Amino acid sequence: MAFLTNINHRSSGSATVVFSHKSTTEDLNPSHFQASSIRDPRNTWSITTSNQKSSYPLKTNETCNKHVNIITAEEENDVKHAKLVNRVRRLMAKVNDDRFEDLIMVDSLQRLAIDYHFEDEINLILRRRYMQFINTDLFEHQNLYEVSLCFRILRHKGFQVSADIFTKFKGNDENFEEKLNNDIRGLMALYEASQLSTEGEIILDEAANFSFQLLHHAMKSLDDDQARMVRHTLENPYHKTVALFNLNNYIEDFSDKVLQELAELDFSMVQSVHQMELNQISSWWRDMSLCQDLILARDQPLKWYLWSMAALTNPKLSTQRIDLTKTISLVYIIDDIFDVYGTVDELTIFTEAINRCDINAIEQLPYYMKSSFKALYDITNEIANKVYEQYGFNPISSLWKSWATLCNAFLVEAKWFASRHIPKAKEYLEIGMVTSGVQVVLVHMFFLLGNATNEDQASLMNDNHGIISSVGKILRLWDDLGSAQDENQDGHDGSYIICFLNEHEGCSIQIAREHVMKLISDSWKRLNRECLSPNPFSATFTKAASNIARMVPLMYSYGDNSSLPLLNDYVKGMLYDEFLL
Repeated sequence: MAFLTNINHRSSGSATVVFSHKSTTEDLNPSHFQASSIRDPRNTWSITTSNQKSSYPLKTNETCNKHVNIITAEEENDVKHAKLVNRVRRLMAKVNDDRFEDLIMVDSLQRLAIDYHFEDEINLILRRRYMQFINTDLFEHQNLYEVSLCFRILRHKGFQVSADIFTKFKGNDENFEEKLNNDIRGLMALYEASQLSTEGEIILDEAANFSFQLLHHAMKSLDDDQARMVRHTLENPYHKTVALFNLNNYIEDFSDKVLQELAELDFSMVQSVHQMELNQISSWWRDMSLCQDLILARDQPLKWYLWSMAALTNPKLSTQRIDLTKTISLVYIIDDIFDVYGTVDELTIFTEAINRCDINAIEQLPYYMKSSFKALYDITNEIANKVYEQYGFNPISSLWKSWATLCNAFLVEAKWFASRHIPKAKEYLEIGMVTSGVQVVLVHMFFLLGNATNEDQASLMNDNHGIISSVGKILRLWDDLGSAQDENQDGHDGSYIICFLNEHEGCSIQIAREHVMKLISDSWKRLNRECLSPNPFSATFTKAASNIARMVPLMYSYGDNSSLPLLNDYVKGMLYDEFLL
């Protein structure tokens, strides 16, 4: 059953949200919240004309009044939203940091996906906490929950906080103390904190195992609400999920009415922006007509947009989300050309043309390759021109280099398949990290965010930086675990598991899958390290790159009939549902 794309046709231009601020003095009491249940699944990722919201002409005497009512409602929401934002902002300056209320507030704002309104206030709180951490014995008399919360929030923002702070919870036998066994709140916070481990931090590995085992066992004796909250924490730790996609799991059980009201109103405003963007993407995709030239290729503009929506969560980045979705769509289409359509000879010519950025070199190729190359050529130049106009730097050479690197890797895989060659697992993964498309996407995102205004800054994207390779490895390995069931490729893609089994005779599939999960865990540790300060990237870029990694399990957790039931549920809640609180 297709999604009903309940899209408001407000404007054909870029969507923007303006938030003004008004004063109020009402108090706020921050508190924790719980996860909620999962909805029924839906299946499709394409958007057809019949799915668009229909509109009908108003009677003449209704038009003016209807227009006035809509404007009035929007203005009232803007004023109400501004008052709520300012109320929270004023209150953040008053919270009691002696009782960790400041960090509880930050945690609440992040989980409710409204923290982007309060970046200055949050940074002030965290800088103060970090200075306390490096200059005093901040954690000497704090409990497991408080230490774990502070560690997670500081590391999540890139602060260098040592994991040695958890040694205070170990006994003489170097194991975590038994008195912690019944501290459910503390154990949940410890498990959340352990997700930010980097390579070699054994104490955080031990913390993850210790807290997971105790929490998993404790669910049997907890009441339904407590067990639900614990289960959600174990399955969806905050650091490895996109907050916006988990909002429904928190807001419905959140006890503070002011934050709840702000989160609900903010969600509705952001939802309107996303609906408008999706409408623009679907119109652009129909006008491109590539799916008519490539009947077997994927026709999934909604799914492609979800990557951008998850990566760039700030509603002000509307233009960047739309342009990034165009890039992502071409990654999928070119992947299908290499997997399904082209011969090795045709693909070689196609790849050479991209390496030379030569549109005249494709004259001898089939029409579908010509149209795809032209789309790539036009969109890449369009993005480069936008970046130049906005930031004064032309990234065209870096953009084309990323496409050439991708197609070179695609061609290697195509030759492997044509010759029935099974590469070594390591060799496969080195190529697979590139063919995941992550490098192309992150390179384009880097420039769309204005992170480079000269060649030295642009050179950061010329090498396969640790952030890029880590996210690429996470995506490639999850893709292989899910066997890419949305692709119409009839076995044309390889698989790390197949390469690993071929290399390790007698190894079971289960052991191979466990090995893959270990590689994914190690890649997350490297990504965590690369995102710590100092690093050469903006906070917006590192968050967006991490959000792509966070989105991967949703994109490749297939159910029966090659469906994505969990992702379907999230999308229905994010784009089409309203809060009924």
